[in-house]
Order: sequence, then structure tokens, then C-alpha cells
Amino acid sequence: MSELGLVQTLKDAVKTSMRAKDKARTQALRLIQAELKRVEVDERIELDDTRVISILDKMLKQRRDSIKQFEDAGRNELAEGELFEVKVIQDFLPEALSEEELSAIVVKAIADSDASGMKDMGKVMALVKPQIQGRAEVGKVSQLVKSTLA
Repeated sequence: MSELGLVQTLKDAVKTSMRAKDKARTQALRLIQAELKRVEVDERIELDDTRVISILDKMLKQRRDSIKQFEDAGRNELAEGELFEVKVIQDFLPEALSEEELSAIVVKAIADSDASGMKDMGKVMALVKPQIQGRAEVGKVSQLVKSTLA
């Protein structure tokens, strides 16, 4: 993202949103900070950008699941709140991969792992996951791998 690192960039974003009196964004940013702090304390580690991206990716997946459940239940106001959090989280993730870039990564991983069928899906996904972290939904990539291997 920047030379500062994601943790510092996030701290700066909180200060900026507080100065702008943007309560919704500040609240969403503080949720992110709380989750990062929880992981640091639980695992007794200092987070690097790679780990922060994986945590943000997990938070994104949780929010998307919540949005689907809220929409299914007709709770659109709650879904909108989660959607706002998704947008804030995405501000700190790397740019999403295009379909072509994703396909190229999958095809290369299949070639590199000498995958010949569905039994090799685990090997392919192991090569693909680090390259797509925070840049694509794992579920969609999994479907792409399945269709390519089939």
C-alpha cells in the first residue's frame, strides 16, 4: 500500500476520519483496529502487512456473508451498514485482480503443479492462495480452478 505499512496507514486513517467528524467511517476503522489488536494479543506477535491483508480478507468474507444473510432476512438497513464496512475494508486491500489476471494465475499454478484432475485441486489452490490474498474471493477462485481442471 504505502511505505508506512498498513497498521500505520490505518492509524492515520482513523485520525483523519475523526478530524473530519465522519462517525461511520471512524467506527468501521476502529472495528478493523480492534480485530488487528485482538490477533496481536492472542498470538503475541507484531503484525506485518501480509498478515494484516489476510485478516482484512477474512473480515471482508465475514461482512459479505452477513450482507447475504441480512438481505435474505429482509434487513436491508443492516445490510447497508455491512456494505459500508466492506467498502472501508477494501480501501486497505491491494487492487482486485481482473478475470484475465486470475485465469493466468490459475493456469500457471496448474502447469507448475502438474495437476491432471480434481484430485490435484489442493496442490493448485496451495499455489494460488498466496498470490490472490486480499485481491480475489477464494470461493470464486476455487470455482475457476474446478472448471479449469474439469
